[in-house]
Amino acid sequence: MAEKVVVGLSGGVDSSVAAALLHRQGYDVTGLTLWLMRGKGQCCSEGMVDAARICEQLGIPHEIVDSRDVFEQNIINYLVTGYAAGSTPLPCSRCNKAVKFGPMLQYAQDTLGIAKIATGHYARVSYDPESGRHQLRRAVDRAKDQSYFLYEVPQEELGRCLFPLGDRTKVETRQIAAEFGLATADKPESQDLCLVESHGSMRDFLDKYLAPRKGNIVDTQGKVLGEHDGTHHYTIGQRKGLGVAAAHPLYVVAIDPGKNEVIVGDLDAAQDKECTISQINWVSMAPTSNPIRAAVQIRYRTPPAIATIVPIDNGNRARIMFDEPQFSITPGQAAVWYADDLVLAGGLIDP
Repeated sequence: MAEKVVVGLSGGVDSSVAAALLHRQGYDVTGLTLWLMRGKGQCCSEGMVDAARICEQLGIPHEIVDSRDVFEQNIINYLVTGYAAGSTPLPCSRCNKAVKFGPMLQYAQDTLGIAKIATGHYARVSYDPESGRHQLRRAVDRAKDQSYFLYEVPQEELGRCLFPLGDRTKVETRQIAAEFGLATADKPESQDLCLVESHGSMRDFLDKYLAPRKGNIVDTQGKVLGEHDGTHHYTIGQRKGLGVAAAHPLYVVAIDPGKNEVIVGDLDAAQDKECTISQINWVSMAPTSNPIRAAVQIRYRTPPAIATIVPIDNGNRARIMFDEPQFSITPGQAAVWYADDLVLAGGLIDP
């Protein structure tokens, strides 16, 4: 009997090819689409239609699960609360943990009697018999690698996941989609968060929930340089759109919602060699209290930098000390550390 797997289908080319590949390999595939947002949004209204077309093409069942309440509680509220507090939340990793992988696995097991799920993420999973741990690895296509967003997936869930695209490049994925004649073969790639695509911009999304509140833009000595219309419109490291004239480039170096201030400074002020992180998920290595030397990535598009990680609080938190100063260490973003292509662990950067 063919092994059964549920494939998360967003309606994009990546998840479509993941389903097609597994179907061709002999898996008994069921497509599953999560209905995430209320109202119109490309990732949902169009996505569900495209996902249904793919399932019809492949001749596989298609399930739709109403996850709008879960998405609102875990992502929309998470984003609004975070930005209001002066941080820059990372919704994609939180969505993978709280909205996608866990709920998908539970639905697959409880409703469909299927133990494994697959997605179109660019990442790889292996198993280390010596440590008894499932390992998360970078994708072969480093330009598309999404392991940074998957660091929060727990061990027990990681072991039940398949990533058929982890060994392929994006170019190969497009070629496979064309070979299969998939309806999504030429579909443009999403360029931003689903919420941003739905609302037009992150600013427009946040303005639906957070009222404008004028305040001061100040330098690191407290001198008023200009005015802002809401601290939630800014993020650490931001240079463009400050509306402040200066003889040298200025960057957002801190956000103080309590004082309703945005603090700006020069490049040196925007860099730091240390940070602390919390809510650590130990991925390919077991928790430890010993210092670790590794390459740490502090944003999705930021190259990893060598650092020493010192676990504290029984491994629930850690202090990270970089060998060289890093630009834009941003509260709310993830710090994920790697040994070559292996994701060792990760956590959220503290304020």
